Amino acid sequence: MSAVTRAGRRVERIVARYFDAPLPEAEGLPASVAPLPQWLEDLGLRLAWPIALVNLVGTLFGFWYYAGRPTDLAPPLLGGQLGAAQPLAYALIPDSPVATMFIGLSLVAWRLDLDAGPLHMLAFFGCIKLGLWTPFVQLVLNGPGGIAAWLYWFLILSHVAMAVEAFLIHRYARFSVGSVAVALAWYGFNDVVDYFWPLLDGPHHTWLRAEPFLAAGVPDHSVAAHDLAAGWAVVLTLVATFLALATRVEKVKRGAE
Repeated sequence: MSAVTRAGRRVERIVARYFDAPLPEAEGLPASVAPLPQWLEDLGLRLAWPIALVNLVGTLFGFWYYAGRPTDLAPPLLGGQLGAAQPLAYALIPDSPVATMFIGLSLVAWRLDLDAGPLHMLAFFGCIKLGLWTPFVQLVLNGPGGIAAWLYWFLILSHVAMAVEAFLIHRYARFSVGSVAVALAWYGFNDVVDYFWPLLDGPHHTWLRAEPFLAAGVPDHSVAAHDLAAGWAVVLTLVATFLALATRVEKVKRGAE
């Protein structure tokens, strides 16, 4: 046992003194679909309630961020991208806040022993996709210009944590084909209307600082940044689909289904 594993198990045992609810059995899935060490899975699952709360608070902050008010309480309270969009588009725009809502509610549903397969898959897809899309956009396309350093790195690190959270879900979710199809339909639909076929006026995808605004206040989608963001979003939807179905296969192999 490595020093990191011993230290991790020691921390997990300390946390277990205060969060001692029973955990689902580890299924011995391969690292290709379950890359976290078991002690970290156990630690994350023991902290399900605090992690759910953090994610749901993050959802509120995320909607506030998309309203253009991350550090300003002065009116108008609804500005930014949400203020420029039609209300019917609100569910399509703040992708990361919706993803943190999914994982927060997924953990709550598991702890309450609720049958919520589609919700668990929406959380899995959302955490994989937005957890890896946002750091790419911030580090490769946007850069730190025009945003406070603390907020820039908070966005990157908090989204990486989302991707880590996704790999707790296999311990308590079935990964049924129907549930995977629901998540694929939602995030595939988001890709289409975000980048290829907008249904309502205004861009549905997160505004990119790398996209200059045209005279009419519309982002310039002719720049390479738009294509790179769109391509990475589609790739991540495919990655999440593959991982979800591969997890399903491994569960069936082990009789965990």
